[in-house]
Amino acid sequence: MEQRRSDAPSPQQDAASNMAPSGSRPLAPVIGNGSETTPPPTQPDTAETSQEEQPFAAWDQMTHASIARLTAGVSPASLLQAYGDWWTHLLLSPGKQAQLALKAQRKFVRLADYSARAMQGGECPRCIEPLAEDHRFDAPEWQQWPFNLLHQSFLLNQQWWYNAMTGVPGVTRHHEEVANFVTRQVLDIFSPANSPLTNPRVLERTLEQGGANLVSGATHAWEDAVNFYLHRPPAGAEHYLPGESVAITPGEVVYRNRLIELIQYRPATEQVQAEPILIVPAWVMKYYILDLSPHNSLVRWLVEQGHTVFMISWKNPDAEERDLGVDDYRELGIMAALEVIGAILPSRKVHATGYCLGGTLLSIAAAVMARAGDDRLASLTLFASITDFAEAGELELFIDDSQVHFLEDAMRQQGYLEAWQMKSAFQLLQSDDLIWSRLVNDYLMGERLPTFDLMAWSTDGTRMPYRMHSEYLRRLYLGNELARGRYRVDGHPVLLSSITLPAFLVATRKDHISPWQSVYRNQLYLDGDVTFVLTSGGHNAGVVSEPGHPRRVYQIADKPAQAHHAGADTWRAEVPEREGSWWPEWQAWLQEHSSGWVAPPTMGNAEQGYPPLAEAPGQYVRER
Repeated sequence: MEQRRSDAPSPQQDAASNMAPSGSRPLAPVIGNGSETTPPPTQPDTAETSQEEQPFAAWDQMTHASIARLTAGVSPASLLQAYGDWWTHLLLSPGKQAQLALKAQRKFVRLADYSARAMQGGECPRCIEPLAEDHRFDAPEWQQWPFNLLHQSFLLNQQWWYNAMTGVPGVTRHHEEVANFVTRQVLDIFSPANSPLTNPRVLERTLEQGGANLVSGATHAWEDAVNFYLHRPPAGAEHYLPGESVAITPGEVVYRNRLIELIQYRPATEQVQAEPILIVPAWVMKYYILDLSPHNSLVRWLVEQGHTVFMISWKNPDAEERDLGVDDYRELGIMAALEVIGAILPSRKVHATGYCLGGTLLSIAAAVMARAGDDRLASLTLFASITDFAEAGELELFIDDSQVHFLEDAMRQQGYLEAWQMKSAFQLLQSDDLIWSRLVNDYLMGERLPTFDLMAWSTDGTRMPYRMHSEYLRRLYLGNELARGRYRVDGHPVLLSSITLPAFLVATRKDHISPWQSVYRNQLYLDGDVTFVLTSGGHNAGVVSEPGHPRRVYQIADKPAQAHHAGADTWRAEVPEREGSWWPEWQAWLQEHSSGWVAPPTMGNAEQGYPPLAEAPGQYVRER
């Protein structure tokens, strides 16, 4: 694919032009030395309990596990700490109290003035506008009396509580964010959009259908409750089952151990690129996010472009896998897959690709390999992956010492974290889209939101082993050991700077799980040439961005290894935006770092002990 440079490079790009490789992408802007502050250390892990203390500790663990079943794994102590910190400092801040009282008085006057004007009928300018991402009150019915007054008073009240929960002197940033987040969730319960008595669209539909919409909604709610209780897919997801309508790219399972199945996809071209691609998805998701329907399957698209693709499919763990940790996932997953690929394609280097936490694990493996002089990797690609957890996104709201300890007790008895508990956390992060809009449409309007492949995939979660989940929460999220050079494998620190491979980093603008600025920070640690892509969409939709997808844009630029690191905001402001999918950019980059075309490989290698075991997608992906 022929690509083009920007016509007018920035001064920073000109400054680095003497180090620029030939190609079609602009160079990243260069400002400063990219230094970052180091996050404060976390508290060390608690010591193991003595034999005398074990019965008492077991009592506590049983209590915490019972509470966790009622709170979806959320620690009440963590919430009490956050609100206690906020409330105590608010009581000690008379200036903040006076400011809030003044704001309340002004909002009451604004609402009273608006109410008087709105009762006169006709067009009435709103006294407060919703946030840009808030579309609950977009319908014209909300501009009619009394619904205009209802939603305006709600928005004013919501704004006041935001002012109350933020900016209180002395409150820690984490506690402020937690208290503000929980308060916002509670306020949304009382939103006029979520009640059949105060939502004009629901009232109109109820009058039109004589209440039939509420009957249909009650039926939908019952179906969802039964499916949740019986651990069955939600309504509509049965049309997107792996091996039937999704995850249908032809291939073979060529290796299986207690943790992974390795899928090799059949070639679709007469010749293929010499270096294969190994994709490492996150262990918290099913791999077929990258092999959805044929029209938006990244795997199928890569195969059609002439690439040999291998995919790790993680087992959905149960109590038997409770003691598998991060090192086990690295050894039984990535390293085992590389051994098999080496037997099928001897003397071929591998384009290693990781998605989300799979990319974090892959970065650890690549650093360990570099330290050992293992040169089996040709390049490193990370999709929405972070290695510096200093600012790990809104998921940090659910991660602190109290919360992690509570989760450990909840997981200790059953040996794993339930998929629905992680799913609940993700849903709360986008509650407007994933909870309240569904309540209104499915249960109040009586209309089922159409299910599509990506939505069905999001309901097909995986469990997480007790030890693995505890280790990555404590060592990566809380301790940020990887970025600080304190993460150890086999007694040696893992240094990301030892990775000198060419790297391709993909971030998405609306990512709530891996904020794009944190993905961008990977460049601080990698010591090779880096190509960074920022694309529209969220954590999943931005990655599943096939050519031809409407309204997709992206930015892309190269940063040579010797160039200084520019700030994230500077990069976004200066790198030109392009329309379309970023997939062709990655494919062209892979081709640039490959050695040429060769005949397709065999499927597996029976002589080396790796015969095809089953057709893709295998058995692990079907486990619920």
